[in-house]
Amino acid sequence: MKNFYVTTPIFYPSDNLHIGHTYTTVAADVLTKFKKKQGYDTFFVTGTDEHGQKIQEAATKIGKTPKEYVDVIVDSIKDLWKTLEIDYDKFVRTTDADHEKVVQDIFVKLYEKGEIYKDKYEGNYCTPCESFWSDTQLVDGNCPDCGRPVEKKEEESYFFRLSKYTDKILELYKENPEFLRPESRMKEMINNFLNEGLEDLSVTRSSMDWGVKVPFDEKHTIYVWIDALSCYITGLGYGMENDENFKKYWPGNVHLVGKEIVRFHTIIWPAILMALDLPLPKEVFAHGWILFENDKMSKSKGNVIYPEPIIELFGIDAFKYFLMREFSFGQDGSFSKKKFIQRLNSDLANDLGNLVSRTTAMIDKYNDGIVVEIKTTDNLDSDLENMAVNTLEKVEAFIEKYDFSNALEEIWKLIRRTNKYIDETEPWVLAKDNQDRLDTVLYNLAETIRIVSVLIDPFMNKTSIEIRRQLGIELESNWEDGKKWGILEVGTKVNRGDAIFPRLDMEKDLLRLEEANEKLVKERIESKQPVKQEELITIDEFDKMKLKTAEIISCENHPNADKLYVFKLKLGNETRQIVSGIKKWYKPEDLIGKKVIVITNLQPIKLRGVDSNGMILAAEDDEENLTLLSTLEDIKSGSTIS
Repeated sequence: MKNFYVTTPIFYPSDNLHIGHTYTTVAADVLTKFKKKQGYDTFFVTGTDEHGQKIQEAATKIGKTPKEYVDVIVDSIKDLWKTLEIDYDKFVRTTDADHEKVVQDIFVKLYEKGEIYKDKYEGNYCTPCESFWSDTQLVDGNCPDCGRPVEKKEEESYFFRLSKYTDKILELYKENPEFLRPESRMKEMINNFLNEGLEDLSVTRSSMDWGVKVPFDEKHTIYVWIDALSCYITGLGYGMENDENFKKYWPGNVHLVGKEIVRFHTIIWPAILMALDLPLPKEVFAHGWILFENDKMSKSKGNVIYPEPIIELFGIDAFKYFLMREFSFGQDGSFSKKKFIQRLNSDLANDLGNLVSRTTAMIDKYNDGIVVEIKTTDNLDSDLENMAVNTLEKVEAFIEKYDFSNALEEIWKLIRRTNKYIDETEPWVLAKDNQDRLDTVLYNLAETIRIVSVLIDPFMNKTSIEIRRQLGIELESNWEDGKKWGILEVGTKVNRGDAIFPRLDMEKDLLRLEEANEKLVKERIESKQPVKQEELITIDEFDKMKLKTAEIISCENHPNADKLYVFKLKLGNETRQIVSGIKKWYKPEDLIGKKVIVITNLQPIKLRGVDSNGMILAAEDDEENLTLLSTLEDIKSGSTIS
């Protein structure tokens, strides 16, 4: 059995993932499922890059440690992947102890080989990107990656001898033109970086504490280039006691990455692997960005689209289908909510959903729900059969090139042709006087839909299963059965169900999606607000507050307020009246005779027209459970709390 190893970028968990981040992982999952269907032994690695100055600052801002901060985000990422049925084999966190140990070992090995040396770095530093840039790399004086201002900094650092690998990387590209795709990305790397000659790379920070320490010089923290990129091999067990997966799956078949990080994965990463005398991955494929109305998604611009509202409103498969169908994987694409609903209505509701509904309804109506044998044949039948059994190879050819959009287009050509076949054969007319021909047409429809269920399985597993359920097929789809005709057994009983994809109302569902996304954006902004520190008081200030025990001697409903009680309390020789809003939690008869704690030196006030002289103390939790404060042992009323 052949092996196939695929990875996504090791995401920087600075925020919850929007659909641009999700795009890569969905594509990697589709590719993995496709290869698994083909019979490959697959391994899929993803993960999170959790170290660095930005993480530390973000955590401090909201009163958490960096690990506490990233733990919450990582959990949300894993929850999203679970929701999307992303079947990764290994989720690597750069904070994993075994990963950190291997990173240190890699650093020491490179240092001992002379590939890393210590020096001082003076350059233009971009804080958001945590990157140094030379003057020639700046674009209009700003960071070439994010476009934001930089500042001059000098810092002691360890450097990786990247400059010695310029010719080797150029030779790699020349001898292995498939190493970096699309071809345009390779031209960018050559023209923008390699032709000018590479500079040695700063790989530690002495001004940053949150990260993996250089084991022989703990003033320095190992930077992302060695830390995060090494996840692709530590995820397979490289450098660990059990490295069987590394021996089995490395070199990797493909790293799927976004175009903004191509330099890291196709210049820095192969140079590090060369320095370690390790094989290089066979291919890096850099996809484009998903823009929003032709503009890059950005929290600061307020145009982020999150996957969760889309999934909740329209389902997992609708979301996956749109991502893989709407955008050409190697190019930028523009997302719009209107375009999303239009695509769902045209492709999923009108084409696929309608085909399944019409076919199962006609088999149910004309043949009591039973699939019967073919009795006649003509050119229309042969054309449909030929197209159906030949679609799989076309789909395979496109997926092998990571052209997911055109792979789906081939499937939809078959779906649209099958809908046309219904119009051409007119089963409702055949039902009047040509049962043999009707039986043939209905079988051909059901069998073609079965093949469609096989073809869409790597993209839309839930929908594939539901189609097969409605066709009465209990077995899991077999990929090779997608190019065979006549697999659907005669005598199978269909299970007519609800529409797989109901038609959407553009105005109403567009509003629902906008409201759901805006609500989530607001929640996530609020969750990142700095934690307000508790205002501390001095012991002298506390001494000003007089607390005493009191016995409840009467409890009456407030005459002008539904939520308030009016209490008479005995404090030693004194009787007081206090108004309190605890009616939701207690009945009057349960309170008479109870000892409670009250503040006795509050300024008297009127609450809804009734005098209140003090406050009864209570504790309330986040779930709105409330209990009155009392003493552990019985003590006479009027006793001072100190």
